[in-house]
Amino acid sequence: MSKLGKFFKGGGSSKSRAAPSPQEALARLRETEEMLSKKQEYLENRIQRELTLAKKHGTQNKRAALQALKRKKRFEKQLTQIDGTLSTIEFQREALENSHTNTEVLRNMGFAAKAMKAVHENMDLNKIDDLMQEITEQQDIAQEISEAFSQRVGFGDDLDEDELMAELEELEQEELNKKMTNIRLPNVPSSSLPAQPDRMPGRMSGTSSTAHRSRAGLLPTSTAYGQTIP
Repeated sequence: MSKLGKFFKGGGSSKSRAAPSPQEALARLRETEEMLSKKQEYLENRIQRELTLAKKHGTQNKRAALQALKRKKRFEKQLTQIDGTLSTIEFQREALENSHTNTEVLRNMGFAAKAMKAVHENMDLNKIDDLMQEITEQQDIAQEISEAFSQRVGFGDDLDEDELMAELEELEQEELNKKMTNIRLPNVPSSSLPAQPDRMPGRMSGTSSTAHRSRAGLLPTSTAYGQTIP
């Protein structure tokens, strides 16, 4: 048996050590991921530094250049190992997170099932049927009451329609009379209208009468056709 197998076997045979909780295991895995990420960044910087050093020495100092390349290869190998380890740890962490989630879901579903069982134990199917029947009856009664309230009450249905029409016509006539009373007629002019001019014979006769009145002393001295009458 390998040393690694003995290590895990010995660790698992210890009865005094309790299994860690999922939260503790996840926290340890995250810490390991953070540590390996920092180690990965360090190795990448060392690889870049050794590459720069090898270029600097070149063929002028072959020994120093070769040593830098050897260190670069070693760091690259470690970086490859860390990449593989990080992938494994990430897979394990995701699997543990999924397992923890499934466990919590299963536990909560179990609690819900127990709660439903406790609720159903206090239920009687016969009582439920009686309750639903009673609810249906009460709904029917409420519907009948609503329909009774909504029916039209027959107040005033025995009135004579002809009498109502006659009363309506009287009201309309009264309203029309009020409107006619409020109408104001135009005022009659106080001054007399001008007399219609007489025809030619009358005009001459009118002139003669005027001259006659002038002779009689009724009118002052006036002119007739532009001549002064003494």
